[in-house]
Amino acid sequence: MKLLPRPRPTRMRRAFARLRRDLAFLAAGAPLHLLCALLFLWATTQLVGLLAADSDAAPYLLPVALVLILVAGFALTEAQRWRLWELCGVEIPRLRFAVPWRQFGYHWLVGPCLALLELAVLVMALLAVAGTTVFAWEWLLPGSWRVGHPGWTTWAAFVMVAGVASLFAVPPAAAALVRLEQRITPALLRDERGEALKQRVSDLTESRAGAVDAADAERRRIERDLHDGAQQHLVSMALNLGIAKATLKDLPPEAQQVIDEAHRAAKESIEELNNLVRGLHPSVLDELGLDPALSGVAARAPFPVRLRVDVPERAAPAVEAVAYFVVSEALTNIAKHARATRAEVAVTRLGGILRVIVTDDGTGGADPAGGTGLRGLAQRVSSVDGAFRLSSPTGGPTVMTVELPCTAAVQ
Repeated sequence: MKLLPRPRPTRMRRAFARLRRDLAFLAAGAPLHLLCALLFLWATTQLVGLLAADSDAAPYLLPVALVLILVAGFALTEAQRWRLWELCGVEIPRLRFAVPWRQFGYHWLVGPCLALLELAVLVMALLAVAGTTVFAWEWLLPGSWRVGHPGWTTWAAFVMVAGVASLFAVPPAAAALVRLEQRITPALLRDERGEALKQRVSDLTESRAGAVDAADAERRRIERDLHDGAQQHLVSMALNLGIAKATLKDLPPEAQQVIDEAHRAAKESIEELNNLVRGLHPSVLDELGLDPALSGVAARAPFPVRLRVDVPERAAPAVEAVAYFVVSEALTNIAKHARATRAEVAVTRLGGILRVIVTDDGTGGADPAGGTGLRGLAQRVSSVDGAFRLSSPTGGPTVMTVELPCTAAVQ
């Protein structure tokens, strides 16, 4: 069965819907704006009675009125937030006790003026409806009244014309007042310093993420240039030296020794360059993910490493790079300082968190404040809003726990 598209509302229907929303907005705002004015008037009356010493209840009612004014100043701000959001879709950040003078100034000074305008528009709307239907109201009166008031139809016609004119004036007046409040209320009930601070934090977070991505992209570029450029030249040179060593047997011993040393130096340079490339950004990480990349790191460690990777869905490239370098640097530190006989690496993804746990049975006593290695790891983890924890009592074991947010997945 083919569903027919829903008909679009007509212009008249949209106009009525807009008018209902505007009138509801003004009707909800009038009592809110008048409440603080009434409380202020009541407090003023009690203050005058206290100063004139002609009211026995004034000393007790004046503190109550002041407390109610204080509470209402903040409560009405929340009510205005709700009114603007529910009826107009205008959002004002939650202020609570921020910018109190602006809140009280709005409710005490601006609010009563807006209440008068709102009441004027609402009364005009009621009078417009009553004037437009004046003949219906007149025919509800007894026949004797109509007989005793000749010429009432003429006056009713004038009233109906005025009602129709007012009826056409109500929608633009209500819409203009609503637009005025949408401008005034957020402008006064806004914590500019707080919003500026939030915007600053947002900008810094975005710029830091951009810097992390740019640094990761630069490492990838350097790794690619070294792999495709310098490394290939060294491999070619080592190959030529190997061929020369194997074929040129009739050279003097001194020349043979030079070729041997050059061949050995070329192979050592290739190995060092391989380690450097892996340290910058391993290509296997981009191509295959964390499991194969970390398997290579664990295989190169000088002690047994038990590796467990449970990552059903890949994380963002920057997050994977941080996890890889955390494990690589941690195993390097264990090999250099911990005197461990074995280590265990567990990488799991739990929802939006990638958790990396590195454990070793070394001597313990690792302190992030005592060296730059652990501090560097903590800084690299914090660059992607991760959490870094280290437990390393003297005598071991040492447990390093890293949690990285990985909501953005690699497609």
